[in-house]
Amino acid sequence: MASVNVLIAFYSRNGSTEALAREIAEGARSEGADVRLRRVRDIVNQEIIAKVPGWKENADRMNGLYEAPTEADAEWADGIAFGSPTRFGNVSSELKSYVDSLGGLWFQGKLVGKAGSGFTSTSSLHGGNESTIITMYNFMAHLGLIIVPLGYADPAVFAAGTPYGASSVSGQNNTPPTPQDVDVARFQGRRMAQVASALKAAGETRTK
Repeated sequence: MASVNVLIAFYSRNGSTEALAREIAEGARSEGADVRLRRVRDIVNQEIIAKVPGWKENADRMNGLYEAPTEADAEWADGIAFGSPTRFGNVSSELKSYVDSLGGLWFQGKLVGKAGSGFTSTSSLHGGNESTIITMYNFMAHLGLIIVPLGYADPAVFAAGTPYGASSVSGQNNTPPTPQDVDVARFQGRRMAQVASALKAAGETRTK
Protein backbone atom coordinates (compact mmCIF):
# COMPACT_ATOMS: atom_id res chain seq x y z
CA MET A 1 0.00 0.00 0.00
CA ALA A 2 1.30 3.45 -0.90
CA SER A 3 2.21 5.65 2.07
CA VAL A 4 -0.77 7.83 2.88
CA ASN A 5 -1.62 10.88 4.99
CA VAL A 6 -4.98 11.12 6.76
CA LEU A 7 -6.35 14.26 8.39
CA ILE A 8 -9.09 13.87 10.98
CA ALA A 9 -10.65 17.29 11.48
CA PHE A 10 -13.34 17.29 14.14
CA TYR A 11 -15.28 19.45 16.53
CA SER A 12 -16.21 18.03 19.91
CA ARG A 13 -17.64 19.79 22.93
CA ASN A 14 -17.97 17.03 25.52
CA GLY A 15 -15.61 14.43 24.10
CA SER A 16 -17.99 12.06 22.31
CA THR A 17 -16.95 13.02 18.78
CA GLU A 18 -13.35 13.19 19.97
CA ALA A 19 -13.57 9.57 21.12
CA LEU A 20 -14.69 8.44 17.66
CA ALA A 21 -11.95 10.54 16.05
CA ARG A 22 -9.32 8.77 18.12
CA GLU A 23 -10.63 5.34 17.11
CA ILE A 24 -10.72 6.31 13.43
CA ALA A 25 -7.11 7.42 13.84
CA GLU A 26 -6.22 4.02 15.29
CA GLY A 27 -7.84 2.27 12.36
CA ALA A 28 -5.97 4.41 9.84
CA ARG A 29 -2.65 3.92 11.62
CA SER A 30 -3.16 0.15 11.60
CA GLU A 31 -2.96 0.43 7.80
CA GLY A 32 0.28 2.37 8.02
CA ALA A 33 -1.21 5.85 7.56
CA ASP A 34 0.36 8.99 8.97
CA VAL A 35 -2.48 10.67 10.89
CA ARG A 36 -3.08 14.21 12.06
CA LEU A 37 -5.84 14.67 14.65
CA ARG A 38 -7.10 18.27 14.74
CA ARG A 39 -9.84 19.87 16.83
CA VAL A 40 -11.68 22.84 15.38
CA ARG A 41 -11.82 25.69 17.87
CA ASP A 42 -14.98 27.04 19.50
CA ILE A 43 -16.51 30.06 17.82
CA VAL A 44 -18.79 31.31 20.60
CA ASN A 45 -17.49 33.73 23.20
CA GLN A 46 -16.11 32.68 26.56
CA GLU A 47 -19.10 34.10 28.44
CA ILE A 48 -21.41 31.59 26.76
CA ILE A 49 -18.94 28.74 27.20
CA ALA A 50 -18.67 29.50 30.94
CA LYS A 51 -22.44 29.07 31.37
CA VAL A 52 -22.39 25.42 30.29
CA PRO A 53 -20.97 23.01 32.89
CA GLY A 54 -17.84 21.27 31.66
CA TRP A 55 -17.58 23.06 28.33
CA LYS A 56 -14.54 25.20 29.19
CA GLU A 57 -12.74 22.34 30.94
CA ASN A 58 -13.27 20.00 27.98
CA ALA A 59 -12.29 22.66 25.45
CA ASP A 60 -9.10 23.49 27.35
CA ARG A 61 -8.20 19.80 27.60
CA MET A 62 -8.79 19.08 23.92
CA ASN A 63 -7.12 22.28 22.74
CA GLY A 64 -4.07 21.21 24.72
CA LEU A 65 -4.04 17.83 22.97
CA TYR A 66 -4.87 18.83 19.41
CA GLU A 67 -3.83 21.70 17.18
CA ALA A 68 -6.50 23.51 15.18
CA PRO A 69 -6.83 22.25 11.60
CA THR A 70 -5.38 24.46 8.88
CA GLU A 71 -5.36 24.75 5.11
CA ALA A 72 -1.89 23.23 5.19
CA ASP A 73 -3.27 20.13 6.93
CA ALA A 74 -5.90 19.65 4.22
CA GLU A 75 -3.33 20.09 1.46
CA TRP A 76 -0.99 17.59 3.18
CA ALA A 77 -3.69 14.95 3.48
CA ASP A 78 -4.54 12.24 0.98
CA GLY A 79 -7.77 11.64 2.84
CA ILE A 80 -9.85 13.78 5.20
CA ALA A 81 -12.35 12.52 7.79
CA PHE A 82 -14.67 15.23 9.11
CA GLY A 83 -16.31 14.80 12.51
CA SER A 84 -19.05 16.82 14.16
CA PRO A 85 -21.74 16.48 16.79
CA THR A 86 -25.25 16.89 15.44
CA ARG A 87 -26.78 20.36 15.58
CA PHE A 88 -30.48 20.08 14.75
CA GLY A 89 -29.71 17.28 12.32
CA ASN A 90 -26.88 19.19 10.71
CA VAL A 91 -23.16 19.89 10.97
CA SER A 92 -21.95 22.13 13.78
CA SER A 93 -21.07 25.73 12.96
CA GLU A 94 -17.58 25.08 14.27
CA LEU A 95 -16.77 22.34 11.76
CA LYS A 96 -18.44 24.31 8.96
CA SER A 97 -16.22 27.29 9.78
CA TYR A 98 -13.17 25.14 9.05
CA VAL A 99 -14.66 23.85 5.82
CA ASP A 100 -15.43 27.42 4.76
CA SER A 101 -11.77 28.34 5.33
CA LEU A 102 -10.72 25.92 2.58
CA GLY A 103 -11.98 28.15 -0.23
CA GLY A 104 -8.47 28.93 -1.42
CA LEU A 105 -7.60 25.25 -1.84
CA TRP A 106 -10.97 24.63 -3.51
CA PHE A 107 -10.31 27.43 -6.02
CA GLN A 108 -6.93 25.93 -6.88
CA GLY A 109 -8.36 22.42 -7.18
CA LYS A 110 -5.92 21.12 -4.61
CA LEU A 111 -8.46 18.92 -2.83
CA VAL A 112 -9.77 17.21 -5.94
CA GLY A 113 -9.37 13.45 -5.86
CA LYS A 114 -8.62 13.08 -2.16
CA ALA A 115 -10.70 10.66 -0.10
CA GLY A 116 -13.35 12.11 2.21
CA SER A 117 -15.64 10.70 4.88
CA GLY A 118 -17.69 11.84 7.86
CA PHE A 119 -18.64 10.76 11.36
CA THR A 120 -20.84 12.14 14.11
CA SER A 121 -22.21 11.79 17.62
CA THR A 122 -25.66 12.65 18.88
CA SER A 123 -27.19 13.11 22.29
CA SER A 124 -30.36 11.19 21.42
CA LEU A 125 -31.22 8.08 19.45
CA HIS A 126 -32.26 9.03 15.91
CA GLY A 127 -31.10 12.55 16.71
CA GLY A 128 -29.70 13.19 13.25
CA ASN A 129 -26.70 10.87 13.04
CA GLU A 130 -27.38 9.88 9.44
CA SER A 131 -28.58 13.29 8.23
CA THR A 132 -25.53 15.02 9.72
CA ILE A 133 -23.10 12.81 7.83
CA ILE A 134 -25.11 13.08 4.61
CA THR A 135 -24.98 16.87 4.98
CA MET A 136 -21.18 16.61 4.99
CA TYR A 137 -21.41 14.92 1.60
CA ASN A 138 -22.58 18.26 0.17
CA PHE A 139 -19.40 20.15 0.98
CA MET A 140 -17.20 17.14 0.21
CA ALA A 141 -18.64 17.08 -3.30
CA HIS A 142 -17.97 20.79 -3.76
CA LEU A 143 -14.39 20.36 -2.57
CA GLY A 144 -13.89 17.58 -5.11
CA LEU A 145 -13.30 14.82 -2.58
CA ILE A 146 -14.04 11.21 -3.44
CA ILE A 147 -16.71 10.38 -0.87
CA VAL A 148 -16.02 7.15 1.02
CA PRO A 149 -19.09 5.69 2.76
CA LEU A 150 -18.86 2.57 4.86
CA GLY A 151 -21.68 0.67 3.25
CA TYR A 152 -21.93 -2.71 4.90
CA ALA A 153 -18.42 -3.70 3.89
CA ASP A 154 -17.60 -4.89 7.41
CA PRO A 155 -19.75 -6.94 9.81
CA ALA A 156 -19.34 -4.19 12.43
CA VAL A 157 -21.72 -1.92 10.52
CA PHE A 158 -24.56 -4.40 10.99
CA ALA A 159 -24.29 -3.84 14.76
CA ALA A 160 -23.63 -0.09 15.04
CA GLY A 161 -22.87 3.11 13.16
CA THR A 162 -24.41 3.87 9.78
CA PRO A 163 -23.56 2.97 6.18
CA TYR A 164 -22.59 6.64 5.79
CA GLY A 165 -20.07 6.81 8.62
CA ALA A 166 -19.37 6.02 12.26
CA SER A 167 -21.65 7.44 14.93
CA SER A 168 -22.47 7.14 18.61
CA VAL A 169 -25.22 8.22 20.99
CA SER A 170 -23.96 9.94 24.12
CA GLY A 171 -27.31 10.53 25.85
CA GLN A 172 -27.59 13.10 28.59
CA ASN A 173 -24.64 11.72 30.56
CA ASN A 174 -21.95 11.81 27.85
CA THR A 175 -21.91 8.04 27.53
CA PRO A 176 -18.76 7.02 25.64
CA PRO A 177 -18.95 5.07 22.38
CA THR A 178 -19.85 1.42 22.83
CA PRO A 179 -17.44 -1.37 21.83
CA GLN A 180 -19.59 -1.79 18.71
CA ASP A 181 -19.25 1.94 17.90
CA VAL A 182 -15.50 1.61 18.32
CA ASP A 183 -15.38 -1.31 15.88
CA VAL A 184 -17.16 0.77 13.24
CA ALA A 185 -14.90 3.77 13.80
CA ARG A 186 -11.77 1.65 13.46
CA PHE A 187 -13.14 0.12 10.29
CA GLN A 188 -13.76 3.63 8.96
CA GLY A 189 -10.14 4.52 9.65
CA ARG A 190 -8.88 1.42 7.87
CA ARG A 191 -11.18 1.99 4.91
CA MET A 192 -10.16 5.64 4.62
CA ALA A 193 -6.47 4.72 4.59
CA GLN A 194 -7.00 1.98 2.02
CA VAL A 195 -9.06 4.11 -0.35
CA ALA A 196 -6.81 7.16 0.03
CA SER A 197 -3.80 5.00 -0.74
CA ALA A 198 -5.44 3.56 -3.86
CA LEU A 199 -6.44 7.02 -5.08
CA LYS A 200 -2.97 8.37 -4.44
CA ALA A 201 -1.35 5.48 -6.31
CA ALA A 202 -3.73 5.92 -9.24
CA GLY A 203 -2.95 9.63 -9.38
CA GLU A 204 0.78 9.00 -9.37
CA THR A 205 0.39 6.46 -12.18
CA ARG A 206 -1.52 8.96 -14.35
CA THR A 207 1.17 11.60 -13.94
CA LYS A 208 4.05 9.32 -14.98
